[in-house]
This record gives sequence, C-alpha cells and structure tokens, in this order.
Amino acid sequence: MAKIKLSRKERGVKRSYFVDLLMYSMLLLLGLIMAIPFVFAFSNSLKPLSEFFYFPPRLFVENPTLKNFTDLFRLMADSWVPFSRYIFNTVFITAVGTAGHIFLASMCAYALAKHKFPGSRLMFMLIVTSLMFRGEVTQIPSFIVFSKLHLVDNYGAYILPALSSTLGLYLIKQFMEQMVPDEILESARMDGASELVVFSRIAMPMVKPAVLTLLMLSVQNLWNIGGSVYIRREELKTLNFALSQIMNGGIARSGTAAAAMVLMMIVPITIFIFSQSNIVETMSTSGMKD
Repeated sequence: MAKIKLSRKERGVKRSYFVDLLMYSMLLLLGLIMAIPFVFAFSNSLKPLSEFFYFPPRLFVENPTLKNFTDLFRLMADSWVPFSRYIFNTVFITAVGTAGHIFLASMCAYALAKHKFPGSRLMFMLIVTSLMFRGEVTQIPSFIVFSKLHLVDNYGAYILPALSSTLGLYLIKQFMEQMVPDEILESARMDGASELVVFSRIAMPMVKPAVLTLLMLSVQNLWNIGGSVYIRREELKTLNFALSQIMNGGIARSGTAAAAMVLMMIVPITIFIFSQSNIVETMSTSGMKD
C-alpha cells in the first residue's frame, strides 16, 4: 500500500515554522555560549604572556605562539621524577579503575535489577543514599581503613575508591530495568544458557549506552585525579598533580598553565564527543519507572 504524505496541518502539528526556527536559533545560541569556556582556554594556551594582562580580556589570541607548549614540555623534561612516570601512573590508574568499576557495577546492577532476593530493596536504598555523600565527607574513615589495609602509598588508594563508586551501579541498574525485558532472559535460560552467558551475551549488549556513559564518567574522574592524601611518594603521583605544580608557578607561568589545562582537557572531551548520544539516552532512561 502506498504511503500518503500528510502536510503539517493534516498531521495536527500546531507548531509553526517560525517556532521551529526560533527553537533552533535558541539552541544554537546556547551551544555557542557553552563553547566559550573551551574556546577561551584553547586561545589562552596560544597567547604570549603580554596578552594575559589585557583588560578587558580578549577571547581570541592576536599573536598566536606555541611557546607555552614548548615551555611546558621543557619543564616536564626537567622534573625530578621522569614525566613519563606521571603519565604511566595516570594511564594505569584510569584503565584499571575504569575497567574494574564497569565490571563490578555491571554485575551488581544485573543482580539487583533482574534477581529478587531478601534485602535487595534495602540494599538499593542504601546505594541511592550513598550518592548524597562526597568523598571529602568519608575521607577520614577511608584513610583509617587504607592504613589498616596497608594501602597508603599504593596504587590501591587511587583504584579502590573508584571500584566502590555507586553512581555507575545506579545508572546501569536503572537502565537495565527499563531496556532489558525479563522475557528475553527467561527464554535464554530455558534454552540452556548459563547465568554468565545470559549476563554477558544478552543483558550487557542491551545496556551499551549506560556502559559508555559510565566509561566517560569514570575516565573523567580518574584522569583528573590530583594529589591524594593517601599518597606521599612522588613516583606514585599522577599527571594532574605534576601539571598543577607547574600551574602554581605564578604569573610568569600563566601561559604554561593554560597549555597544561588544554592537555588535561583533551582526553575527557574526546571520550565525551564519541559517547554523547549514549549519555543522553542513559540519562533520559535512568529516572524512568514503569
């Protein structure tokens, strides 16, 4: 049967073309406003030192230069600990912490979302309650626990808090309840699939947007982690800590600090660009209820 194309009026669409144009114009304006901080940061990284003292500040650089980046790399080369060590620490902590967080959060979310057991509702209420507390609130008890476990001056002091974060568990659990039908899981079990197969080959592919959202959030948190109260040895500290020491060099290092800020922004922004559609889908689903 041939499809009949209806006009906007016949479809009952009340919104006019003018309203559409106004809406997209407002979205474009808001997008430009939100992009200003990123443009300003990138522009600052290319400014010579004299342009940092203009008043009012200029959004765009007038005489671009790469001297800020060359100075930054020179300071990196002259650091007491090889700068490659800071990079290795950050990459290692980010990779292990993110992979472990996704693995544990996914398995716990699957158990809470698709299996009913005594205390499951109470456990989920405690998980939601824990989202209200920032890390600073639990820093003293955490330090005592890490001291008892001999994890002070250890990579575990960075990684274990990432593994125990409940935000990812909450996101995946809510997404899994809405997007993974129980009927499909039951059919797989009746066909002889083990629980591990049901989890890994059926449930997890259906919650890919939530996993990518968790990936972005975890990488952002771990990549930007700075000096920790649990770490004293310089060779165990992260890239963000090393760059923050460079950025604290006063006015003379304003350009170098701007270049360091751009370097720290590259990884989180890149991951967000490739996963933004999945993030929007996860956030719109996580709060839904049947």
